[in-house]
Amino acid sequence: MLYIGVDLGTSAVKLLLMDAEGQIKKIVSREYPLFFPKPGWSEQQPEDWFTQSMEGIKELTEGCDKAQVAGISFGGQMHGLVALDADDNVIRPAILWNDGRTGEETDYLNQTVGKDKLSQYTANIAFAGFTAPKILWMKKNEPENFARIAKIMLPKDYLAYKLSGSFCTDVSDASGMLLMDVKNRCWSKEMLEICGITEDKLPKLYESYEVVGTLKAEIADELGLHGDVKVIAGAGDNAAAAVGTGTVGEGMCNISLGTSGTIFISSRKFGVDENNALHSFAHADGYYHLMGCMLSAASCNKWWNEEILKTKDFAAEQEGICKLGENPVFYLPYLMGERSPHNNPDARAMFIGMSMDTTREDMTQAVLEGVAFGLRDSLEVARSLGIHIERTKICGGGAKSPLWKKIIANVMNMKVDVIESEEGPALGGAMLAAVGCGEYPDVETIAGKLVKVVDTVEPDQELVEKYEERYQKFRRIYPTVKELF
Repeated sequence: MLYIGVDLGTSAVKLLLMDAEGQIKKIVSREYPLFFPKPGWSEQQPEDWFTQSMEGIKELTEGCDKAQVAGISFGGQMHGLVALDADDNVIRPAILWNDGRTGEETDYLNQTVGKDKLSQYTANIAFAGFTAPKILWMKKNEPENFARIAKIMLPKDYLAYKLSGSFCTDVSDASGMLLMDVKNRCWSKEMLEICGITEDKLPKLYESYEVVGTLKAEIADELGLHGDVKVIAGAGDNAAAAVGTGTVGEGMCNISLGTSGTIFISSRKFGVDENNALHSFAHADGYYHLMGCMLSAASCNKWWNEEILKTKDFAAEQEGICKLGENPVFYLPYLMGERSPHNNPDARAMFIGMSMDTTREDMTQAVLEGVAFGLRDSLEVARSLGIHIERTKICGGGAKSPLWKKIIANVMNMKVDVIESEEGPALGGAMLAAVGCGEYPDVETIAGKLVKVVDTVEPDQELVEKYEERYQKFRRIYPTVKELF
C-alpha cells in the first residue's frame, strides 16, 4: 500500500508518497504566500494551503496506482489560529506561529493569571506565538470576528477538515495552543474560561496515529482516489519530524535546523521544568516530549546569505571557514524575537566582537555558531532536570551543511546521527498514516524498522573545550543587552 505525508510548512507544503517498506516514491513541493500586514505580524490564507495541497496531491499521485493509496496524514506548522464561522468560512487570515502581536495578551496570561496557574492547567506558560494569546487578541481587537467563531483549529487540522469533514486535532499539536491539559490529554476547562470560548468550538482530540475519517466523496473524486482512503490525525511539525527521525520512546533526541530550530527530547514520562523554559508537550508516539524552540535557526543563515551577502550559494560561503572554536565574533540569533529559553518577543539579533580584521567568513561562522549556542541554551535546561543525552538525530534544511553539523556536535558535546532519509515532517506524516492504517502496530515499531542511521558526526574533545569557553561567553551576552530591546 501507499501512504501520503503532508508537511504544511510556513513557506510551502511538501508532500511525500511512501510505500509500506518506507521507500519514498515521490516528493512534491508547492509554495504559497506569507503576509506581513504590520511590523511583527505574520499571516497566511488557509484557502491557499488547501488549494496547493490538493494540486500537490494530484501531482504526487500522478502515474502511480491510485488504488494502492491507503492513508494520508500530516505534520504541520504549529500554534496558528484558524477560525471558521458557522458556514465554515474562514473568518480572517490565519495568525501564524511566528506572529508577535500578542505581547499584551501574553503578559496578561503570565503575570495576571500567573505562570504557576498556567503551568498547572496546561504544563506550559504563555509564549507570544501560542494560540490562546491570539484568541485573546482577537477577542479584544476584532470583537465582531471573535463573535462569529464557530470552530477554532490549527493549520494542518484545516486540511484534515477540508479533506474528511472531521473537526479534529491531535494531542501533540494541541499541546502548543495553551488550551490543553497536557498531562491528562484533554482540554483545560480553566483555559477555555480564561479565553472566553466553549469546548464545542474546539476540535475533538486524537492521538497522532488515530484515524479521524475518510476522504469526502467529492474530494476523492477530484483527486482520483477511492473514497475509503483513511485520514489520520497527524502531528505538529516537530513531533512529526521526530517520528520521521525515529525520536520516539524514552530518552531520544532530535535537533531540527529548519526556519525555526528545536531540540526535541522524547520521554515515556510526563515532566515539566520549574521555570517552564522548555515546552512540555504530548508526543505523537502516545507519550510525551520536552522541546526547546528558537524562532530563527536556518532562517538566520538564509537572511545572512540572501539579504546581506546577496547570494544563494550557501555552501560557497562556508568553504573558507576553518578556525572552529576560535571565532571572536558572536551572533545573537533573535531575528523574530526568541522563545526558549528567554520568552522575549522583543529580543533582536546582533553581532558583537568585530574588529578591523574581521572577515566575511568570521561573520558567516558566527551565524552558524550563534544558532548552535541558542540550541545549547535549551539543552542546558534539559540537563538541569537530570536528563543526560549523549547523541542526537538531526534534520531540517540546515542539516544539509557538514560544517553546521560539526559545529552542533562540538557545541553540544554530543554525537550527531545523520539518517538515510531526512524528510522531516512529511516522512513522519506518512509513517503515522501507515500506523493508522494498520500497516504497523505502533509508532516505535515503524520508526525502529524504517529509520536508518548512515553517518555519525563525533565531537572532537579539543574543539569541545574551545566551544565550551565560547559558549560561556555567549550566554552572558543576552542578559547584558536585554534592556536594550
